[in-house]
Amino acid sequence: MDRFCDLYKKKIVPSLKEKFGYKNLHQVPKMEKVVLSMGVGAAVTDGKKLISAAKELELIAGQKSITTKAKKSISSFKLRAGMPIGCKVTLRKSRMYEFLERLVLTALPRVKDFRGFSNKDFDGRGNFSFGIKEHIVFPEIDYDKISEMRGLGVCCVTSARNNEEGQALLEGFFMPFIK
Repeated sequence: MDRFCDLYKKKIVPSLKEKFGYKNLHQVPKMEKVVLSMGVGAAVTDGKKLISAAKELELIAGQKSITTKAKKSISSFKLRAGMPIGCKVTLRKSRMYEFLERLVLTALPRVKDFRGFSNKDFDGRGNFSFGIKEHIVFPEIDYDKISEMRGLGVCCVTSARNNEEGQALLEGFFMPFIK
């Protein structure tokens, strides 16, 4: 099993039960999924950029990505509905815990001038979203082989009922928050 999965079961669950006074094990919030997404606006003119972004996202996530398509036509961007403009990956179970471990212990310490996340990035229901400006902070990406820097959106979906429970869960996974 993964270290973060064991950490959740042995340390985080008892501490959350004590902190919030849960009577049932199923009341304790848990990580449901992590969604990684990359928007590639240049894919409108050059389809090869979307292919390279998808391959890089697959290296980071460890599983195949899917292409996202535009929902609306925007004439000023020369964008039509249905054109591919990005890619995303949804991680669950062991791959999710493995990614969280690599994110917190390897990637985030490599981000320049990173002091922690704001607790304002929660959505009101315990889900946490943030962006990484340069995807090269992940060790799987070879700096010499990438064509350009891309941003990466990360959304951590939890079963928490409010922001306080979600933040307590993510802090258990060593996610750095500004106090």
